[in-house]
Amino acid sequence: MGKIYVVGFGPGAYEQMTERARFAIENSDTIIGYKTYVDIVSGLISDKQIVRTGMTEEVSRAQEAVKLAKAGNTVAVISSGESGIYGMAGLVYEVLIEQGWKPGDSPEIEVVPGVPALASCASLLGAPLMHDFVSISLSDHLTPWEVIAKRVEAAGMGDFVVVLYNPKSGRRTRQIEETQRILLKYRSPDTPVGLVKSAFREAQHVVVTTLEDMLNYEIGMLTTVIIGNSSTFNYHDLIVTPRGYQRKYTLSRDGGRMEGQPRGLAPSPWSLDATAPIHPEFLPELEVAVSPGVANKNFTSFQMMELAKLAGDTGTITYTPGHELILKIPGGNPDEVSHRLAELGLLVSPVGLKAQLVACDFCEGEKTESIPYAEELYRLLHGEEMPNELKIGFNGCAMACYGAVMEDIGVVFRRGFFELYLGGKRGGCAPHPGQKVAEGIPPENVVEIVKSIVTEYKQNAHPKERFHKYMKRTGEVAGYLWDGTANAKEVEPVCGD
Repeated sequence: MGKIYVVGFGPGAYEQMTERARFAIENSDTIIGYKTYVDIVSGLISDKQIVRTGMTEEVSRAQEAVKLAKAGNTVAVISSGESGIYGMAGLVYEVLIEQGWKPGDSPEIEVVPGVPALASCASLLGAPLMHDFVSISLSDHLTPWEVIAKRVEAAGMGDFVVVLYNPKSGRRTRQIEETQRILLKYRSPDTPVGLVKSAFREAQHVVVTTLEDMLNYEIGMLTTVIIGNSSTFNYHDLIVTPRGYQRKYTLSRDGGRMEGQPRGLAPSPWSLDATAPIHPEFLPELEVAVSPGVANKNFTSFQMMELAKLAGDTGTITYTPGHELILKIPGGNPDEVSHRLAELGLLVSPVGLKAQLVACDFCEGEKTESIPYAEELYRLLHGEEMPNELKIGFNGCAMACYGAVMEDIGVVFRRGFFELYLGGKRGGCAPHPGQKVAEGIPPENVVEIVKSIVTEYKQNAHPKERFHKYMKRTGEVAGYLWDGTANAKEVEPVCGD
């Protein structure tokens, strides 16, 4: 039974070639490829039968490979870069399918992946492909230019990073010019562009330029063109496209760090702890939660006006069910913003997967007995990172007007003592109150009890596992047993004073 290896050998340098690609080439009887590609891997094929063809003879290469493999030979059809990206893999399959071949028939076929040109070229430029991108071949030899132009237009409208293969040849020059014209409708003339010729080969040549000036440099068939999106920036001739991590900051008690940044690691260049200046155009969006207090639910008109000034023309202010405002400020300076919010007497906390204390207004401050315990829970737990959002509802009397029993953890003050509810679910397909697991809790004990529950959940829950699902899976938390009441029946009403 013959075999065809369709091999992508990467950029060309042997150290960039995969072990499987080397194995396939060294263990084949015949090597078939474009003559330039054969020359690149000549050090591995000195004793092989070699079939060289010209640039436009891909079909004959595929047909010859199938013919030799059907005769019992092992054949390697080689392509630079990745054989499945503008390489020979698809054409070999098309020839086989046309002859009625099915998987399991002779010859066997194996596609050996390699490092594609878009990846090797991107590595020489920095990190231009960190976000969504498209690759488009500008050769209209097989695809009508009208179709290619529509794809370029769509890529521009979608703000994709654009990788151009086969951008220009001796006779085909207008396509790259038209592509530039189309993308300039959607991108700034200063958009970074990388031109990479013959990556990791002797003739390697790298140019970093702009969308406006790219045609002032030599571009040919061996050039890969990478055009940034609206957030791509140039830093000392490195091109970087932000993935989006820098768009979401959190402010925490230890001075602030980015959402998801592991503790103990040096801050990223855009993190809240970083000291290196960043050009304002590339500053991320600062996002924080703001409230007037634990029991206080009233923003003053002056506070609202100052929040509007901080948000500016491009920021937003969103009210949440947790009685907070989410303040988003593009390019906001974390130190300046947090200092100003503190001056205004506002509480500031991070956003994201965190613990959040949601307290009632204690009847506009008339029922103050339990407020110190709510404030202590806020100080200890609010804003702590969690496997998923965790809401701690706190009500200052048995009426529970703010619905503490519907939260993940419900704390209700009643006649000098506390009741504890666990596993509530306020929204979704099957909302339900929490299960009452304790009553008559002395006030001096309630903070430590809630803290132990939160700590256990934080340490043992699966990533993104909601609190009620954690309780159902484990059967208990901090010694409080789960009997399924919160998932099946109503608990007894708490009102009755």
